[in-house]
Amino acid sequence: MLLTASAGVAGGAAGAVERDVLGSGGLTQIELSSFEGDASVRSLTTAALRYAGSVPGVRQVVGDYPSVLYAEENGTYDLTSRTLTPGDDLPVRGGAVPEELGPKDVVLPTDAQGTDFTPLVGRTVAFGYTQASEAGSGTTDVIQLRIVALYDPTWQVDGPGVAYLSEDTAAFLAAARAGQEAEVFREKEGAQSAVVVVEHQRQVATVTKTLQDDGFSASAVSDRVRNLPGLFGVADLAMRGGVLVLALGALGLGAVRAGDSARARLGQFAVLRILGTGRPELRRILLGEAILSGTVAGLAGAALGTALSVALVGPLSDVLGLPITITDALPGPAWAAAALLLPAVGLCAGTLLGSREALRRDPYLTARTHS
Repeated sequence: MLLTASAGVAGGAAGAVERDVLGSGGLTQIELSSFEGDASVRSLTTAALRYAGSVPGVRQVVGDYPSVLYAEENGTYDLTSRTLTPGDDLPVRGGAVPEELGPKDVVLPTDAQGTDFTPLVGRTVAFGYTQASEAGSGTTDVIQLRIVALYDPTWQVDGPGVAYLSEDTAAFLAAARAGQEAEVFREKEGAQSAVVVVEHQRQVATVTKTLQDDGFSASAVSDRVRNLPGLFGVADLAMRGGVLVLALGALGLGAVRAGDSARARLGQFAVLRILGTGRPELRRILLGEAILSGTVAGLAGAALGTALSVALVGPLSDVLGLPITITDALPGPAWAAAALLLPAVGLCAGTLLGSREALRRDPYLTARTHS
C-alpha cells in the first residue's frame, strides 16, 4: 500500500509539473534573477536584457517589474502587479488571455481581498497607483485597465492577489512608485527577474552557461522545477522508502509465516517424507502457498494504495497550486507491477529461508515425537 500510494503521489506531482509548468514552455526557458545590493550578480537593466536577447539561440527576453495596484472605485483591495511572463500558465476561469497583453490589459484573480472581479471581465476599470515625488512623498494617480481574463485565485505561484500586466505597463507602474521615468528606471534599477526563452531545449544548457559566465544569475526552469526540494523530494524518498519497507516487510512476514507453518505441520511433513515425499516437493507446496498469499496481499495493497493516492488528489493540488487529475495519481505500470509482485517474491524468499530448519529434521524422530 505504501509503495502504491507513494508512486501515485509522486507520479501525480511530476505529471502536473510536466504538463502545467514544463509543458507550457518551461523546457525552453531560463530564469534570470537580480539581487539588490549584490554586486556580483548582474542587474537586469535595459542594456543587460538587451545583451541577454542577443545571445545566440535566444528568442525572447521578458523582464518582471513588481509594483502595486489599488482599488480606485469599488473595494479596498491592493494587488501586487507583475509582468505576465512566458512562464506564467494561468488557470483561466473567465475571459481569455491574449497571446500578448496590450498596454491597457490586465489579468486578475476571480476574487481578491473580498472583491469579486467576475462581473468585470471585459470592462475597463480605474485602478490607483502610487506616483512618488523627488521629495520622498507620493500621490495616487489613476490608470484605466481592461480586465481581459480572470484566473483561479488558488494559483499563487507569485503570491496571492496578483495583477498581471504587459511588460511596459508593469515597468511604468514600478517606475512611478520609484519616482522615475519608465525608461530611466529600466536602465538604472532594472527588472527584479526575467524569463529568457530559447529557440530549442537543446540550447538551454549552452545559453545558461553563457549568461552565467557574463555575470547573470541564470538557471534553467526545467532543472529548477525538477529538482525542487520539499514535496517533490519527499515524494521521491517516499517511493524509495516504500520499496524498502515493503520488501523487508514481505521478507520478514514470509520468514515468520513459513516458520510457524512448518512448526505446526512437522508431524505431517515427517509422515510425507517417510512415505516418499522429498524435500523439493514439500518446498514446492510451501512456495505455492507463499505465492497465493503474496498475490492476495499484493492485490489488497495495490488497491488500498491506489485509493489513498486518489484521495490525496485534492489536497496535493492545493499544496502545489497545480491541477492534478485522478489519472495523474494512478501508479504507473512498473510501480503497479512492483506492488503486486514484491509481496509474493518476499514471501517466497522468506519461505525458503524459514523452512530450511524444519525440513532438515529427521522424519522418523519427528514422527515418533508427534505420535
